[in-house]
Amino acid sequence: MRAAKASGPPLRYYGNETAEADEKRGAVEDTEGRVAAQDFSREESRGLSADRAVCPICPHACALAEGQTGLCRARVAEGGQVMDANYGRITSLALDPIEKKPLARFRPGSKVLSVGSYGCNLRCPFCQNASIACAGESDVSWREIAPVELVELAVSLASEGNIGLAFTYNEPLVGLEFVRDTARLAHVRGLANVLVSNGYVNDGPLHEVAPLIDAANIDLKGFTQSFYDLVGGDLDIVKHTIEVLAATPTCHLEVTTLVIPGLNDSDQEIAEAAQWLASLNPSIPYHLTRFFPCHRLTDRPATPPETVHHLADIARRYLKYVYVGNC
Repeated sequence: MRAAKASGPPLRYYGNETAEADEKRGAVEDTEGRVAAQDFSREESRGLSADRAVCPICPHACALAEGQTGLCRARVAEGGQVMDANYGRITSLALDPIEKKPLARFRPGSKVLSVGSYGCNLRCPFCQNASIACAGESDVSWREIAPVELVELAVSLASEGNIGLAFTYNEPLVGLEFVRDTARLAHVRGLANVLVSNGYVNDGPLHEVAPLIDAANIDLKGFTQSFYDLVGGDLDIVKHTIEVLAATPTCHLEVTTLVIPGLNDSDQEIAEAAQWLASLNPSIPYHLTRFFPCHRLTDRPATPPETVHHLADIARRYLKYVYVGNC
């Protein structure tokens, strides 16, 4: 059942102005409206009908007619732009230990207010949050919460050990505008911003949000393009996201691979992934977690714990900090 929207005026869209102009006009602080993501799309719409808008957020570059929803089910063409229809629509909210993100080496022992919406731009058959990540607005209950409300809630939980906000559960960057607007306000209030993402995002949007992120965990789902063909993505795009965040001095980066029997559990694949991460920074924490059958991938057993520990030992040949999960 779809939750009722919060009362108040409809959202306003300000077009493709820069973040600096947005701040000058006070749009970020305006809880009645939001600002469109900058149009980072490199497409010139050649061959597209004039009434279609190209989404700038990820490499799928969905070309949408007015009112049409993109592959992620979270973005919609409206007024000649592709907007985040899931802006402020919260499906999941929990005060979690920071280690659950997982982040092993960022503010250990603290908690973070974790928030999710709906939608994702990949189609992983093993999705652990399919009930929201594979959902659209009418498939799951949600509550509308403005950025300023969410930030004030996070501030109110400081006495319980909360250090900030984590954008997680579904794919946060399909709602980049909400992440950006909320993260800016969070920094004003002295909060930390955490991003848990599949890393499948275009370079422009990535650079818009990266300076606002204090810690990130990026899913490196596999280290072959054949694995990314399975989930509908591109390994090089995800590697680029990891490279950018690793080079962002204000962002602490960790990386996670879910180890799935017969798909990405070879010694060679994990060794190559660990070697590549080490080439960026041998101190990047790397999490190898155990798969359990779920969603549409139920044709194989859970990953044996000894397999995860063995692969962790291989990764430790190249990286200083390797962790196992779900074991």
